Amino acid sequence: MELTPREIVQELDRYIIGQEEAKRAVAIALRNRYRRAKLPPELREEVMPKNILMIGPTGVGKTEIARRLARLASAPFVKVEATKFTEVGYVGRDVESAVRELVDAAIRMVKEEKMRDVAGEAERMAEDRIIDLFVPPPKRAGASNPLSLFWGMAEPKAAEPQPPLDEDKRREERERYRKLLRLGELENHVVELEIEEQRSPFMELLPGSGLEDLGASLNEALGSFLPKKRVKRKLTVAEARNIILQEEAGKLLDMDAITREAISRAEESGIIFIDEIDKVVGTPGGSGPDVSREGVQRDILPIVEGSTVITKVGPVRTDHMLFIAAGAFHVSKPSDLIPELQGRFPIRVNLESLRPSDFARILTEPQNSLTKQYTALLATENIQLQFTEDGISAIAQWAAEVNSRTENIGARRLHTIMEKILEDVSFTADGNPRQVVIDEPYVRSKLQPIAEDDDLSRYIL
Repeated sequence: MELTPREIVQELDRYIIGQEEAKRAVAIALRNRYRRAKLPPELREEVMPKNILMIGPTGVGKTEIARRLARLASAPFVKVEATKFTEVGYVGRDVESAVRELVDAAIRMVKEEKMRDVAGEAERMAEDRIIDLFVPPPKRAGASNPLSLFWGMAEPKAAEPQPPLDEDKRREERERYRKLLRLGELENHVVELEIEEQRSPFMELLPGSGLEDLGASLNEALGSFLPKKRVKRKLTVAEARNIILQEEAGKLLDMDAITREAISRAEESGIIFIDEIDKVVGTPGGSGPDVSREGVQRDILPIVEGSTVITKVGPVRTDHMLFIAAGAFHVSKPSDLIPELQGRFPIRVNLESLRPSDFARILTEPQNSLTKQYTALLATENIQLQFTEDGISAIAQWAAEVNSRTENIGARRLHTIMEKILEDVSFTADGNPRQVVIDEPYVRSKLQPIAEDDDLSRYIL
């Protein structure tokens, strides 16, 4: 990761409008990881990440900033809701599950990267296996599994003798089928493929009990001792290719090396986003649920400070993970968090509420803007959408007005309004070419009857 903070902000600007203060904070935090990696080992261990607390209403980009940052850095990322956690001793999820989810995300990320590295070899091996389905290799007697009868798997019947195929003839047949396969002429042929049957778990622990990871580990450990049961399925060549490709790529991967790299990546560059942190703030001297809320904060504290969490792939340290917490803090304020937790989030940034000008920019400027999405979607039905400048301004004004009169949900209001504006167009789309211009009169005709009725707008917009 060699992007400078300015370049990081420029990349975030492609997807997120405004919120310059928050972008600068996360850009500096990301760049500090690059700087730390260049330090001598003895000093590198002492440099801790500066965790960030984002304060702002819903729908202004808190989650999106963290998610885009993780993608930019190719870092493992997980988002958790603080309200899902409960204090140790209560029924519910424990805070350490966030670290386990991060490790799982890191393993998936590294595995996907390694799968791409071996894709060429896996495709070659998969091609040979598909050809084997059309031109089987000579039968060879295999050793039987002594546990097969015990686990209810019948011994395979002896294959009926077939007339031997000349080796030259077999080679010609295989090359003929290889050419047909590469030309795509066998994609819809049905073949019989032997695949591994997915076993049901030996034990299922109650969701929310905090022991799901223990159950998964036990099922994985016990399953590795049992023989793999294989069943035959009739699939098209296109369907069989995906299954075979996954199996062959899996054979080429070193899972131990993948696990080691994933743990290292989670420890050194993992990002945990804790949303709704303000919902676990208790009132001073409170009782009942407030006691549990403060208990959740105290359980989060050692994870953020730096501790070792036991996962199904081994111990994982959280000392150098970056934690980004976010909350609206409408009822409470950051100083209501327990002092120890406040000190672990030294960087605080306020995200501003969105103005009509921000809504207009959100509709047009980002690489994945809503207007571009709807234009592409309806283009598949031969409908050419054209958003005029006054139409964009009208949508932005209506979004800001509805947010001010009802609940302020930020940029998410645009999704609701766009769906209502384009409802008739989407419903009547039948593939016949036509052009639809979304201008100010069109927007007003769709929204004014609803927006003028407060009761109606609360339910529809």
